[in-house]
Amino acid sequence: MIRVVLVDDQRLVRAGFASIIGDEDDIEITAEASDGAEALELIRRHRPDVVLMDIRMPGVDGLEATERIGIDPKLEGVKVIILTTFDEDDYVYRALRAGASGFLVKDTDPDELLRGIRVVAEGEALISPKITRRLIGEFAGRVARPEPSSKLGALTERETEVLKLVATGMSNDEIAGKLFLSPATAKTHVSRIMSKLSARDRAQLVVTAYEAGLVRPTWTDGD
Repeated sequence: MIRVVLVDDQRLVRAGFASIIGDEDDIEITAEASDGAEALELIRRHRPDVVLMDIRMPGVDGLEATERIGIDPKLEGVKVIILTTFDEDDYVYRALRAGASGFLVKDTDPDELLRGIRVVAEGEALISPKITRRLIGEFAGRVARPEPSSKLGALTERETEVLKLVATGMSNDEIAGKLFLSPATAKTHVSRIMSKLSARDRAQLVVTAYEAGLVRPTWTDGD
C-alpha cells in the first residue's frame, strides 16, 4: 500500500484529490494538512511514501517544507510531488532543487495523478506531461556558469552517457532502446549513478546534470 500525505491550503482541492485516490486499492491517504508546518509534523509522525505538496500556502510554504524533508535523515524515504497551478515559472526548477521527486499541475488528469504517485513511490520520478522536457531545460539552463562536479568523475563512460539521457527526461525503457541495452541493465546503471552522486531520485539527477554543464538546452547551442 502506498501511503500518501496530502498538503493543500484549500479544503476543496484536498477533497478532490482525496476522492480520486480513495477509489484505489493500492493507495491511501494517511493524513491531510493545510500548511507546511502542519505537514511536517504529520509527515514525521506517519512517514508516508509520497507527499502531495502544494507550493503556495500561508506560513511555511511547499518549497520550504520540501527542503526540510530533504535534509531530514529520518525522512530519507519520503518522496514529494509538488502540486501547483503555476506551471510556467521558477517554481518548477526551484521545486526540483529543493528535492521534489515530481511536479504536477492541479488540473492534471486523474489517471496521470495516480500514475505519478505510483511512479514516484517506485523511485522512477519525474514530471507531468504539462511540465515538458523543454521547460525543465529552460529553467536548468538559467544556471549562469555551470560548475563541473567532482562527483561526475566517479562515473564510467557508460554511466555518463546514461546520465545525459536521464537529463533529457528519458525513462529506463527509452534509455535501453537508445543504447541497445536491456531495461534491467538501464535501471542498474541509473541506480549506480544515483548512488555515486548521492541523489535521492531521478529528478535530482536532472538538476545535477544541468548544473554541472553535462547537458544544455538545445536552443542555447551556439549562443
